[in-house]
Formats: sequence, structure tokens, C-alpha cells
Amino acid sequence: MSQWTFEPAHDLTLSRSERRGSLRRESDLFETGCHLAWALGVRTYLKLWHGLTVEGREHLPAKPPFVIVANHASHLDALLLAAPLPLTIRDQVFAVAAEDVFFQKTSRAVLASTFINALPISRRRATPKALAEFRQRLVEEPCAYILFPEGGRSRDGQMMDFKPGIGMMLAASSVPVVPCHINGAFEACPAGRKLPLRRPITIRVGPALVFADVANQRTGWEDIAGRLQEAVQQLAPA
Repeated sequence: MSQWTFEPAHDLTLSRSERRGSLRRESDLFETGCHLAWALGVRTYLKLWHGLTVEGREHLPAKPPFVIVANHASHLDALLLAAPLPLTIRDQVFAVAAEDVFFQKTSRAVLASTFINALPISRRRATPKALAEFRQRLVEEPCAYILFPEGGRSRDGQMMDFKPGIGMMLAASSVPVVPCHINGAFEACPAGRKLPLRRPITIRVGPALVFADVANQRTGWEDIAGRLQEAVQQLAPA
């Protein structure tokens, strides 16, 4: 039996507002309850309103660390990818969300952090240092990320090129990366629409990839981005 040790939360000294925007945020008892209630509510909504279907569910990891990547064309996407994951790891699963969209206004920041369990990333200042912090938490804690390597939502439903920042987090690491393709979310709730339409949505999950043998340098980052983009495209319906 391993010896139990006491370790204070990494965000213990931060104020409530500082915690919402911190990459080291940890869930307290209240937030854990919010995560579970939100997850159950979202699962029910997605099943009843969108008839959510998940193909390849056996490829989803049961516990962290892992990363899920997918195409991005709707605000529904992060909710969709979190829905099939076990409730037992809900506190450890973080949707990586655009800081300028979800963390500038207090009301959105509370929703994103307390219920969705999102972590902010700046699309304009996604520096190697910031990405290294994400990588460190992923490996050391461990935890899981839901990521959209396109860097923003598609405005026409067509997938954009994956950015090499995803490679900075994953190169030369043994963290499995699960490619997924979301079909139907753009038709249900494209950019600019506030209330989703009742449209069917399907998620296709592919086998995990590991990039332990890829060099942690620019060419390696670009290689990872390209391979993940290809893996997601191959899951798209013909």
C-alpha cells in the first residue's frame, strides 16, 4: 500500500476570480457537484434533442492522461466530446477554450470554469511557455484535455488546417491522443446561432496515436499536427 501524503491544492492561494483563469485550477467539492450535474444534464439533452450517436466508443480511454482532438465548427463541440467520457474522471477532463471568448466576461468565465471545467488559452499569445504549462500538467497530474487544433470554429463547416501548437504539447511524450470527427454539430449550431436546431449528431472515435518517437522541435510539431489532421479527416463520413 502506498503511503498517503498531504499536498495542498496548487490554486489554494488564488482568489475566486484568479482561480477561474488559472491553468492550475483544481476542483473543490462544490465544483465537483456542478461538473456531475452539468454532465448528466448535457448527456440527456444531447441524446433527446440531437440523438447523439458515438461510434468507436471502445477507443475512448478510461482514465487520464489523454488528449481528445476533433474538428471544430460549433460551440456544442466540447460538450459533445465530454459527454461519452466516464463521470468518475469528470474533474480531470478539461476543455481547452479560447480566453477571449469564454474568460473575458465574468458570467461566461463562471460557466466555463465551474460547469464545463474549461481552461483558458490565448489564441493570439499561445506561446511556447503557455503550451509547456499545459504539457506539464497533462503529464504530471495526470489529466485529460479536449482540444481543437484548428484554433477556432469553422465558419463554413469545412475543417481547417491543424496548427502546430498541438505538437508542442505532445511531442516526445507517451500521452495517447484520440482523434474524433463530429458530424452534424455545424448544422445544429453554426457560428452566430444562439439556440441549437434539432439536428442529429454523430461522433466517430478513432484509435489513439502516441508521439513518443517524434522530436520535440518545429518539424516534429508540424508532423504531429499533420498526422492528427489526417486521422480526423479519415473519420469523416464519405
